[in-house]
Amino acid sequence: MAPELCVLRGGGDLATGVAWRLTRAGWPVIACELPEPLTVRRTVSLSSAVRDGSIDIEGMRGVRADNLEQAQLLARQGVVAVLVSPELPDTTADVIVDARLAKRNIDTTINDGSLVIGLGPGFVVGTDCHAVIETKRGHHLGRVLWDGSAAPNTGTPGIVAGKGAERVLRSPADGACSWRVEIGDSVDYRDVLGAVDGQEVLAPFDGVVRGLIADETYVTAGLKIGDVDPRSDNSACYEISDKALAIGGGVTEAVLTWLNQ
Repeated sequence: MAPELCVLRGGGDLATGVAWRLTRAGWPVIACELPEPLTVRRTVSLSSAVRDGSIDIEGMRGVRADNLEQAQLLARQGVVAVLVSPELPDTTADVIVDARLAKRNIDTTINDGSLVIGLGPGFVVGTDCHAVIETKRGHHLGRVLWDGSAAPNTGTPGIVAGKGAERVLRSPADGACSWRVEIGDSVDYRDVLGAVDGQEVLAPFDGVVRGLIADETYVTAGLKIGDVDPRSDNSACYEISDKALAIGGGVTEAVLTWLNQ
């Protein structure tokens, strides 16, 4: 029998891949987010519903809920409810997934639900959660770990078309973002993409803008605020990534394994 409810802590692009897999398999889902999400891949992230009210992603609809009662109702109707709730809401959820990708365990405990799953490094099976999903690109991406922990955070993004750390745009200062481009735009090396507190953000190479933090969001120096894809095809800007789907498949496997035990 399927769990009554799955609660995701986080609504970014990887959490969205998890929600997409779970809803396809028939589970009701609530995604919890911050009042001002710091998501970069906004076109494929449920967190965008916080600002915009709703979002449609590859046949999955996310709708902002005003309270927990409304969120539970939406989830039972097949919609992913997006709830502004930095803290874990008081629900009867069987499955809790910490999908915030903080690279550390902020406040999740193994007693938060009947099945608690952590994504990526920072979680220890048996101490913080019941299972961990590997999030590092490579041979083990998406694997379910029933003991131990995920590979440690290297601080270096995976290589895409020969580009790694340089794909990521980071804030040059504290202040509000102001963009001249939009997600999906093609850019050339050294094009001015926008600015933070008057300091320009430049394109690191020729490519496509795959992600940008929401315009006018206040950020701190060094924070990830965007990413550029070196591939010329901008369709990736509007599709759930292979990485997110692999991780979502791992979560779905973990839930099914737990149910069948």
